[in-house]
Amino acid sequence: MDDLTKALSASFAVSKEPNSTAAPHPRLAQYKSKYSVLEQSERRRRFLDLQKSKRLNYVNHARRLADGDWTGADSDGEEAMEKEDEGEREQNGDTEEEGMEVEKRKLPKHYANQLMLSEWLVDVPSELDTDWLMVVCPMGKRSLIVASKGSTAAYTKSGYCVNRFPSLLPGGNRHNSAMGKDYTILDCIYSEVDRTYYILDVMCWRGHPVYDCPTEFRFYWLQSKVQETDGLSEIAKRNPFRFVSLQSTACTADLIHKALAVEYSFNVDGLLFYHRQTHYTPGSTPLVGWLRPYMVNDILGIEVPVGPLTTKPEYASHQLQQILEHKKPSCEVRPANRSGGYELEYLSTPNQESGDTVNFLHQKPIREAHMEP
Repeated sequence: MDDLTKALSASFAVSKEPNSTAAPHPRLAQYKSKYSVLEQSERRRRFLDLQKSKRLNYVNHARRLADGDWTGADSDGEEAMEKEDEGEREQNGDTEEEGMEVEKRKLPKHYANQLMLSEWLVDVPSELDTDWLMVVCPMGKRSLIVASKGSTAAYTKSGYCVNRFPSLLPGGNRHNSAMGKDYTILDCIYSEVDRTYYILDVMCWRGHPVYDCPTEFRFYWLQSKVQETDGLSEIAKRNPFRFVSLQSTACTADLIHKALAVEYSFNVDGLLFYHRQTHYTPGSTPLVGWLRPYMVNDILGIEVPVGPLTTKPEYASHQLQQILEHKKPSCEVRPANRSGGYELEYLSTPNQESGDTVNFLHQKPIREAHMEP
Protein backbone atom coordinates (compact mmCIF):
# COMPACT_ATOMS: atom_id res chain seq x y z
CA MET A 1 0.00 0.00 0.00
CA ASP A 2 2.87 2.37 0.80
CA ASP A 3 4.35 1.76 -2.66
CA LEU A 4 1.01 2.53 -4.31
CA THR A 5 0.64 5.76 -2.33
CA LYS A 6 4.10 6.91 -3.34
CA ALA A 7 3.37 6.13 -7.01
CA LEU A 8 0.13 8.09 -6.96
CA SER A 9 1.68 11.08 -5.21
CA ALA A 10 4.36 11.24 -7.88
CA SER A 11 1.83 11.07 -10.73
CA PHE A 12 -0.59 13.78 -9.62
CA ALA A 13 -0.03 17.44 -8.86
CA VAL A 14 -2.80 19.30 -7.08
CA SER A 15 -2.83 23.09 -7.21
CA LYS A 16 -3.92 25.06 -4.19
CA GLU A 17 -5.25 27.87 -6.40
CA PRO A 18 -9.02 27.86 -7.01
CA ASN A 19 -10.26 26.63 -10.39
CA SER A 20 -11.59 29.22 -12.84
CA THR A 21 -14.25 28.63 -15.51
CA ALA A 22 -12.77 31.51 -17.46
CA ALA A 23 -9.41 29.77 -17.85
CA PRO A 24 -8.69 28.18 -21.25
CA HIS A 25 -9.27 24.47 -21.55
CA PRO A 26 -5.95 22.61 -21.20
CA ARG A 27 -6.56 20.90 -24.57
CA LEU A 28 -7.65 24.07 -26.39
CA ALA A 29 -4.37 24.33 -28.25
CA GLN A 30 -5.03 20.94 -29.88
CA TYR A 31 -8.08 22.28 -31.71
CA LYS A 32 -7.69 24.14 -35.01
CA SER A 33 -9.51 27.40 -35.49
CA LYS A 34 -12.17 27.73 -38.18
CA TYR A 35 -10.16 30.32 -40.09
CA SER A 36 -6.45 30.48 -40.58
CA VAL A 37 -4.98 33.77 -39.40
CA LEU A 38 -3.06 34.72 -42.50
CA GLU A 39 -1.63 37.92 -43.80
CA GLN A 40 -2.42 38.92 -47.37
CA SER A 41 1.06 37.89 -48.50
CA GLU A 42 0.65 34.41 -47.02
CA ARG A 43 -2.76 34.07 -48.63
CA ARG A 44 -1.21 34.94 -51.99
CA ARG A 45 1.36 32.18 -51.57
CA ARG A 46 -1.28 29.61 -50.69
CA PHE A 47 -3.55 30.64 -53.56
CA LEU A 48 -0.63 30.09 -55.94
CA ASP A 49 0.11 26.68 -54.42
CA LEU A 50 -3.51 25.58 -54.48
CA GLN A 51 -4.17 26.59 -58.07
CA LYS A 52 -1.47 24.13 -59.14
CA SER A 53 -3.49 21.23 -57.74
CA LYS A 54 -6.93 22.35 -58.89
CA ARG A 55 -8.51 20.14 -61.51
CA LEU A 56 -11.61 22.08 -62.49
CA ASN A 57 -12.95 21.25 -65.93
CA TYR A 58 -12.71 24.62 -67.66
CA VAL A 59 -13.26 23.10 -71.10
CA ASN A 60 -16.78 22.00 -70.24
CA HIS A 61 -17.37 25.15 -68.22
CA ALA A 62 -16.50 27.44 -71.14
CA ARG A 63 -18.67 25.38 -73.48
CA ARG A 64 -21.65 25.70 -71.14
CA LEU A 65 -21.18 29.46 -70.95
CA ALA A 66 -21.13 29.57 -74.75
CA ASP A 67 -24.10 27.23 -75.26
CA GLY A 68 -26.15 28.41 -72.29
CA ASP A 69 -26.84 24.76 -71.51
CA TRP A 70 -26.28 23.78 -67.86
CA THR A 71 -28.16 20.48 -67.88
CA GLY A 72 -26.09 17.70 -66.37
CA ALA A 73 -23.54 20.16 -65.05
CA ASP A 74 -22.69 17.88 -62.13
CA SER A 75 -22.64 14.65 -64.09
CA ASP A 76 -19.43 15.03 -66.05
CA GLY A 77 -17.05 14.29 -63.24
CA GLU A 78 -16.37 17.84 -62.00
CA GLU A 79 -18.13 17.29 -58.69
CA ALA A 80 -16.59 13.83 -58.38
CA MET A 81 -13.12 15.30 -58.83
CA GLU A 82 -13.78 17.92 -56.15
CA LYS A 83 -15.00 15.23 -53.72
CA GLU A 84 -11.93 13.15 -54.54
CA ASP A 85 -9.66 16.11 -53.79
CA GLU A 86 -11.48 16.72 -50.52
CA GLY A 87 -11.10 13.06 -49.54
CA GLU A 88 -7.38 13.17 -50.27
CA ARG A 89 -6.96 16.24 -48.09
CA GLU A 90 -8.80 14.57 -45.22
CA GLN A 91 -6.64 11.45 -45.50
CA ASN A 92 -3.52 13.56 -45.43
CA GLY A 93 -4.78 15.45 -42.41
CA ASP A 94 -4.48 18.69 -44.37
CA THR A 95 -7.43 20.59 -42.93
CA GLU A 96 -5.83 23.75 -41.61
CA GLU A 97 -6.76 25.56 -44.83
CA GLU A 98 -10.47 24.74 -44.68
CA GLY A 99 -11.24 28.45 -44.50
CA MET A 100 -9.65 29.15 -47.86
CA GLU A 101 -12.28 29.88 -50.42
CA VAL A 102 -10.04 28.90 -53.32
CA GLU A 103 -9.90 25.33 -52.00
CA LYS A 104 -13.65 24.95 -51.52
CA ARG A 105 -14.67 26.97 -54.55
CA LYS A 106 -16.66 25.28 -57.30
CA LEU A 107 -17.08 26.58 -60.80
CA PRO A 108 -20.11 28.89 -60.69
CA LYS A 109 -23.11 27.88 -62.73
CA HIS A 110 -24.86 30.18 -65.15
CA TYR A 111 -23.54 33.71 -65.55
CA ALA A 112 -23.30 35.15 -62.02
CA ASN A 113 -19.92 35.50 -60.26
CA GLN A 114 -17.94 34.49 -63.35
CA LEU A 115 -15.47 37.38 -63.16
CA MET A 116 -12.20 37.41 -61.23
CA LEU A 117 -12.45 40.16 -58.61
CA SER A 118 -9.65 42.02 -56.86
CA GLU A 119 -8.86 43.04 -53.30
CA TRP A 120 -7.46 46.32 -52.03
CA LEU A 121 -3.68 46.20 -52.38
CA VAL A 122 -2.74 47.24 -48.86
CA ASP A 123 -0.13 44.58 -48.12
CA VAL A 124 2.40 45.42 -50.82
CA PRO A 125 4.28 42.32 -52.06
CA SER A 126 8.06 42.52 -51.89
CA GLU A 127 8.30 41.15 -55.43
CA LEU A 128 5.89 43.72 -56.91
CA ASP A 129 8.42 45.04 -59.43
CA THR A 130 9.32 41.58 -60.77
CA ASP A 131 6.27 39.30 -60.39
CA TRP A 132 3.35 41.63 -61.00
CA LEU A 133 1.73 43.46 -63.93
CA MET A 134 -0.36 46.64 -63.82
CA VAL A 135 -3.35 47.61 -65.96
CA VAL A 136 -4.82 51.13 -66.05
CA CYS A 137 -8.61 50.73 -66.04
CA PRO A 138 -11.25 53.08 -67.50
CA MET A 139 -14.47 54.01 -65.79
CA GLY A 140 -17.28 51.74 -66.85
CA LYS A 141 -19.38 48.71 -66.10
CA ARG A 142 -17.64 45.42 -65.53
CA SER A 143 -19.02 42.98 -68.13
CA LEU A 144 -18.78 39.32 -68.99
CA ILE A 145 -18.83 39.01 -72.79
CA VAL A 146 -19.88 35.71 -74.37
CA ALA A 147 -19.74 35.50 -78.18
CA SER A 148 -21.33 32.31 -79.45
CA LYS A 149 -23.81 30.91 -81.97
CA GLY A 150 -23.71 34.03 -84.10
CA SER A 151 -24.50 36.46 -81.29
CA THR A 152 -22.66 38.39 -78.58
CA ALA A 153 -24.14 38.75 -75.08
CA ALA A 154 -23.07 41.14 -72.31
CA TYR A 155 -23.67 40.12 -68.69
CA THR A 156 -23.17 42.08 -65.48
CA LYS A 157 -21.00 40.58 -62.75
CA SER A 158 -24.26 39.57 -61.06
CA GLY A 159 -25.24 37.48 -64.07
CA TYR A 160 -27.88 39.62 -65.81
CA CYS A 161 -27.87 39.78 -69.59
CA VAL A 162 -28.05 43.51 -70.38
CA ASN A 163 -27.42 43.46 -74.12
CA ARG A 164 -27.22 41.13 -77.10
CA PHE A 165 -25.69 42.24 -80.39
CA PRO A 166 -23.47 41.07 -83.29
CA SER A 167 -19.70 41.54 -83.09
CA LEU A 168 -16.56 40.59 -84.96
CA LEU A 169 -15.39 38.44 -82.06
CA PRO A 170 -15.04 34.76 -83.05
CA GLY A 171 -18.55 33.32 -82.84
CA GLY A 172 -20.03 36.78 -82.34
CA ASN A 173 -22.10 37.07 -85.54
CA ARG A 174 -23.83 34.67 -87.89
CA HIS A 175 -21.13 35.09 -90.53
CA ASN A 176 -18.26 33.86 -88.32
CA SER A 177 -19.94 31.46 -85.90
CA ALA A 178 -18.62 28.30 -87.63
CA MET A 179 -21.68 26.25 -86.69
CA GLY A 180 -21.30 27.04 -83.00
CA LYS A 181 -17.77 25.66 -82.70
CA ASP A 182 -16.16 29.07 -82.30
CA TYR A 183 -16.94 30.96 -79.12
CA THR A 184 -15.17 33.67 -77.14
CA ILE A 185 -15.41 34.66 -73.46
CA LEU A 186 -13.93 37.95 -72.27
CA ASP A 187 -13.67 40.04 -69.11
CA CYS A 188 -14.43 43.62 -70.16
CA ILE A 189 -15.19 47.11 -68.89
CA TYR A 190 -17.94 48.81 -70.86
CA SER A 191 -17.75 52.57 -71.33
CA GLU A 192 -21.09 53.95 -72.41
CA VAL A 193 -19.47 57.29 -73.26
CA ASP A 194 -17.06 55.68 -75.72
CA ARG A 195 -19.44 52.92 -76.82
CA THR A 196 -16.47 50.67 -76.19
CA TYR A 197 -15.81 47.37 -74.45
CA TYR A 198 -12.29 47.61 -73.05
CA ILE A 199 -10.97 44.05 -72.81
CA LEU A 200 -9.38 43.44 -69.44
CA ASP A 201 -8.74 39.70 -69.68
CA VAL A 202 -9.52 36.65 -71.81
CA MET A 203 -10.94 33.32 -70.60
CA CYS A 204 -11.60 31.66 -73.95
CA TRP A 205 -10.85 32.55 -77.58
CA ARG A 206 -12.24 30.67 -80.57
CA GLY A 207 -13.16 27.70 -78.41
CA HIS A 208 -9.78 27.45 -76.64
CA PRO A 209 -10.10 28.12 -72.86
CA VAL A 210 -7.15 29.74 -71.10
CA TYR A 211 -8.55 29.91 -67.56
CA ASP A 212 -5.68 27.83 -66.18
CA CYS A 213 -2.95 29.77 -67.98
CA PRO A 214 -0.77 32.35 -66.16
CA THR A 215 -1.69 36.02 -66.44
CA GLU A 216 1.38 36.81 -68.49
CA PHE A 217 0.39 34.29 -71.15
CA ARG A 218 -3.29 35.33 -71.17
CA PHE A 219 -2.33 38.97 -71.73
CA TYR A 220 0.06 38.02 -74.54
CA TRP A 221 -2.56 35.73 -76.11
CA LEU A 222 -5.19 38.47 -75.89
CA GLN A 223 -3.03 41.10 -77.57
CA SER A 224 -2.04 38.81 -80.43
CA LYS A 225 -5.58 37.60 -81.11
CA VAL A 226 -7.09 41.08 -81.04
CA GLN A 227 -4.46 42.30 -83.51
CA GLU A 228 -5.34 39.41 -85.84
CA THR A 229 -9.05 40.34 -85.86
CA ASP A 230 -9.70 43.10 -88.39
CA GLY A 231 -12.28 45.77 -87.61
CA LEU A 232 -12.74 44.84 -83.96
CA SER A 233 -11.88 48.34 -82.76
CA GLU A 234 -14.17 50.09 -85.25
CA ILE A 235 -17.93 50.61 -85.09
CA ALA A 236 -19.74 48.98 -88.01
CA LYS A 237 -22.98 47.17 -88.83
CA ARG A 238 -21.55 43.82 -87.75
CA ASN A 239 -19.66 45.41 -84.88
CA PRO A 240 -21.86 48.11 -83.26
CA PHE A 241 -19.52 48.36 -80.24
CA ARG A 242 -15.77 48.79 -80.27
CA PHE A 243 -13.56 46.17 -78.60
CA VAL A 244 -10.19 47.51 -77.45
CA SER A 245 -7.67 45.52 -75.39
CA LEU A 246 -6.12 47.26 -72.41
CA GLN A 247 -2.33 47.33 -72.12
CA SER A 248 -0.35 45.95 -69.20
CA THR A 249 2.98 47.11 -67.85
CA ALA A 250 5.55 45.88 -65.36
CA CYS A 251 5.30 47.34 -61.87
CA THR A 252 8.67 49.05 -61.58
CA ALA A 253 8.68 52.51 -60.02
CA ASP A 254 9.68 54.16 -63.31
CA LEU A 255 6.94 52.46 -65.35
CA ILE A 256 4.24 53.19 -62.77
CA HIS A 257 5.37 56.83 -62.66
CA LYS A 258 5.24 56.97 -66.46
CA ALA A 259 1.79 55.33 -66.58
CA LEU A 260 0.36 57.94 -64.21
CA ALA A 261 1.75 60.78 -66.35
CA VAL A 262 0.11 59.63 -69.60
CA GLU A 263 -3.03 61.27 -70.97
CA TYR A 264 -5.52 58.51 -71.73
CA SER A 265 -8.34 58.51 -74.25
CA PHE A 266 -10.70 57.35 -71.50
CA ASN A 267 -11.53 58.48 -67.97
CA VAL A 268 -9.26 56.52 -65.62
CA ASP A 269 -10.94 54.79 -62.70
CA GLY A 270 -8.12 52.87 -61.06
CA LEU A 271 -5.20 50.46 -61.30
CA LEU A 272 -5.35 46.67 -61.26
CA PHE A 273 -2.28 44.68 -60.23
CA TYR A 274 -2.06 41.06 -61.43
CA HIS A 275 0.38 38.43 -60.24
CA ARG A 276 2.08 37.08 -63.35
CA GLN A 277 1.40 33.45 -62.40
CA THR A 278 -2.23 33.61 -61.28
CA HIS A 279 -4.84 31.69 -63.24
CA TYR A 280 -8.19 33.23 -64.11
CA THR A 281 -10.29 32.19 -61.11
CA PRO A 282 -13.91 33.36 -60.73
CA GLY A 283 -14.40 35.19 -57.43
CA SER A 284 -12.18 37.43 -55.33
CA THR A 285 -8.48 36.71 -55.00
CA PRO A 286 -5.50 38.36 -53.26
CA LEU A 287 -3.51 37.74 -56.45
CA VAL A 288 -5.26 40.70 -58.08
CA GLY A 289 -4.94 44.05 -56.28
CA TRP A 290 -6.76 47.36 -56.76
CA LEU A 291 -5.76 50.93 -56.05
CA ARG A 292 -7.03 54.33 -56.99
CA PRO A 293 -4.27 56.34 -58.76
CA TYR A 294 -3.99 58.88 -55.93
CA MET A 295 -3.23 56.05 -53.46
CA VAL A 296 -0.01 54.97 -55.18
CA ASN A 297 2.24 57.30 -53.20
CA ASP A 298 0.73 56.38 -49.81
CA ILE A 299 0.47 52.62 -50.39
CA LEU A 300 3.38 51.81 -52.71
CA GLY A 301 5.70 54.59 -51.59
CA ILE A 302 6.39 55.54 -55.20
CA GLU A 303 6.86 59.15 -56.23
CA VAL A 304 4.06 60.15 -58.58
CA PRO A 305 3.81 62.98 -61.11
CA VAL A 306 1.58 65.96 -60.38
CA GLY A 307 -1.56 65.67 -62.48
CA PRO A 308 -5.29 64.90 -62.58
CA LEU A 309 -4.83 61.21 -61.80
CA THR A 310 -2.73 61.76 -58.69
CA THR A 311 -4.65 64.70 -57.23
CA LYS A 312 -6.16 63.57 -53.95
CA PRO A 313 -9.86 64.30 -53.36
CA GLU A 314 -11.00 65.63 -49.99
CA TYR A 315 -12.21 62.20 -48.90
CA ALA A 316 -8.89 60.43 -49.69
CA SER A 317 -7.53 60.31 -46.14
CA HIS A 318 -10.84 59.10 -44.67
CA GLN A 319 -11.14 56.52 -47.41
CA LEU A 320 -7.65 55.13 -46.86
CA GLN A 321 -8.18 55.05 -43.10
CA GLN A 322 -11.37 53.02 -43.50
CA ILE A 323 -9.68 50.56 -45.85
CA LEU A 324 -6.72 50.01 -43.54
CA GLU A 325 -8.97 49.61 -40.50
CA HIS A 326 -11.00 46.99 -42.30
CA LYS A 327 -8.04 45.05 -43.61
CA LYS A 328 -6.02 45.06 -40.39
CA PRO A 329 -8.38 42.95 -38.23
CA SER A 330 -9.50 40.87 -41.21
CA CYS A 331 -6.31 38.92 -41.78
CA GLU A 332 -8.12 35.57 -41.92
CA VAL A 333 -9.04 34.07 -45.26
CA ARG A 334 -12.37 35.59 -46.20
CA PRO A 335 -14.76 33.84 -48.57
CA ALA A 336 -15.58 35.58 -51.83
CA ASN A 337 -18.65 37.76 -51.85
CA ARG A 338 -21.32 35.40 -53.13
CA SER A 339 -23.49 38.29 -54.33
CA GLY A 340 -20.84 39.22 -56.88
CA GLY A 341 -19.83 42.45 -55.15
CA TYR A 342 -16.35 43.82 -54.72
CA GLU A 343 -14.50 44.06 -51.45
CA LEU A 344 -15.49 47.31 -49.67
CA GLU A 345 -17.42 48.34 -52.76
CA TYR A 346 -18.76 51.55 -51.20
CA LEU A 347 -15.26 52.81 -50.42
CA SER A 348 -13.95 52.88 -53.98
CA THR A 349 -15.65 55.75 -55.77
CA PRO A 350 -17.88 57.94 -53.63
CA ASN A 351 -20.84 59.61 -55.30
CA GLN A 352 -19.46 62.73 -56.93
CA GLU A 353 -22.84 64.20 -57.77
CA SER A 354 -23.95 64.84 -54.21
CA GLY A 355 -20.92 66.98 -53.38
CA ASP A 356 -20.96 65.55 -49.88
CA THR A 357 -17.42 64.32 -49.28
CA VAL A 358 -17.68 64.28 -45.50
CA ASN A 359 -20.40 61.67 -45.12
CA PHE A 360 -19.53 59.49 -48.11
CA LEU A 361 -18.57 56.58 -45.86
CA HIS A 362 -22.20 56.25 -44.78
CA GLN A 363 -23.65 56.00 -48.25
CA LYS A 364 -24.99 52.77 -49.74
CA PRO A 365 -22.82 50.71 -52.11
CA ILE A 366 -22.66 52.47 -55.44
CA ARG A 367 -24.06 50.95 -58.60
CA GLU A 368 -22.01 48.96 -61.07
CA ALA A 369 -21.08 52.11 -62.99
CA HIS A 370 -17.51 52.01 -61.71
CA MET A 371 -14.71 49.46 -61.48
CA GLU A 372 -14.57 49.13 -57.73
CA PRO A 373 -11.99 46.68 -56.34
